[in-house]
Amino acid sequence: MNTDTVLRTFVDYFQERGHRLITGSTLLPPPGDSVLFTTSGMHPLTPYLEGCPHPLGSRLVNVQRCLRTTDLEEVGDASHLTVFEMLGTWSLGDYEGPQSLRWGYELLTEGLGIEPRMMHATVFGGDDRTGPDTASLDVWEELGIPVELTVEDNWWSNGPTGPCGPDSEIFLWTGDTPPRSTPTRDDRWVEMWNHVTMRYRRLVDGSLVPLPQRNVDTGLGLERLVSLLQGKPSVYECDVFAPWRLLVPELWRLDEPSLRIVCDHLRSAVVVIGDGVRPGNSGRGYVLRRLVRRLLTVLWRDDPTRGLGDLPGDLIQHTLDHFRQHVDPVAVRVVLLDEERRFRRLLERGQRILSQPRFQGPLSEEHLHYLHDTHGLPRDLVLSLRPE
Repeated sequence: MNTDTVLRTFVDYFQERGHRLITGSTLLPPPGDSVLFTTSGMHPLTPYLEGCPHPLGSRLVNVQRCLRTTDLEEVGDASHLTVFEMLGTWSLGDYEGPQSLRWGYELLTEGLGIEPRMMHATVFGGDDRTGPDTASLDVWEELGIPVELTVEDNWWSNGPTGPCGPDSEIFLWTGDTPPRSTPTRDDRWVEMWNHVTMRYRRLVDGSLVPLPQRNVDTGLGLERLVSLLQGKPSVYECDVFAPWRLLVPELWRLDEPSLRIVCDHLRSAVVVIGDGVRPGNSGRGYVLRRLVRRLLTVLWRDDPTRGLGDLPGDLIQHTLDHFRQHVDPVAVRVVLLDEERRFRRLLERGQRILSQPRFQGPLSEEHLHYLHDTHGLPRDLVLSLRPE
């Protein structure tokens, strides 16, 4: 089952159950929002989760592109991406958590073909503020899915204040043995789908007050789901990345972690540019600049003659098409090449700076901080130029 089929199956399933599809899911949050990029499917819906009526009604489904810089240092492992797509569903004061879990189970088992014996659930076990989520626990026991009770792992919030509530997470076994243990004790259980029953608002003092309406907010990463369904050991090996894994190694010989970083950051940069962001020294522009310069640092570590001008246009077009962005791929390439030229000039200046007497010999942490903060030279690039 390829990515497009999974996406259509998910959206069709919930549309058949009265959910309206939200469109126009850009990375850029609405005006006045303090965050740089949309980080989850629920982020643009916060006003409606707090009680404002949504123009499309009380049952919604969405495919939201998201960007998370908090995981940037983890990109290159099996599961983290900078830009990804989040499948989501919402009940805005309509049905509650048990119905959402039953639909989720039905979609995963009957719609996507997952065997129930390969599934495990976790449920909020209660704390000194609120009791256990017995409604979710009852559903899983009724369906015959093993359940683990936790506290912190199954309480969802979008920050220190705001909407929050207990959640139930669905995990899939990825080991090469029959399923064993529980999700908190064995990392071969991989989280697929999070169902939050959003009942409360957390205040500045940490206290909880009921929301005007009881909501359900669910989310699952599309690329992670597809990689699990396809039996792949990492998100970078599912069909979304097939063109990248075919064409990039023909251009540049890279080890696996470096290949993942280059593919992720290039793909992410294309999407960010496609949503109208341009490189800069602050805000969203700096995030884009950091992505491009980080991937160039990896490319140039072994061969400084490598360049983004060699990048096949098919990869840019494939990414824009996948994320449903109607942008000229030539314009995206122009932005990437201009940023590459700027960074190469910075590199040349950095080599001159590193040739100064004060930087002869081993570089201290103070040197590295100075070179980054004053001259914009990334630590990885400096160490590649002066590996001692």
